[in-house]
Amino acid sequence: MEAAGKRLLLVAACALVDADGRVLLAQRPEGKTLAGMWEFPGGKVELGETPEETVVRELREEIGIETKVACLAPLTFASHSYETFHLLMPLFVCRRFWGTAHPREGQMLKWVRPRQMRDYPMPPADEPLIPFLIDLL
Repeated sequence: MEAAGKRLLLVAACALVDADGRVLLAQRPEGKTLAGMWEFPGGKVELGETPEETVVRELREEIGIETKVACLAPLTFASHSYETFHLLMPLFVCRRFWGTAHPREGQMLKWVRPRQMRDYPMPPADEPLIPFLIDLL
């Protein structure tokens, strides 16, 4: 798929919310694009997957958290044009999950209150999502 001559990349992300109303952010590890920036856990939607299934898979693979599609609620989405592709990213909220988040791919993890998220450098597509989380939580 192409958007304005650019490849369209579909990524799904999750605002994992703990009992204290904090949201889990993951820091992109060295060697990856946008290394050092903080983002919502998630990843590329694979062929044959729904965005919800992607979130469930990525939470398990990236941070060892289990959840179910029924525990995900759509909140908003990002549509952002980067230099070489256009990103479309639905953001889901998840309050029901099992396990303890731990980094499985060399990334740092941090539970952050929505009003403090602006203190963490985030990719341009993620920043506009913060107000939605502030309003929700």
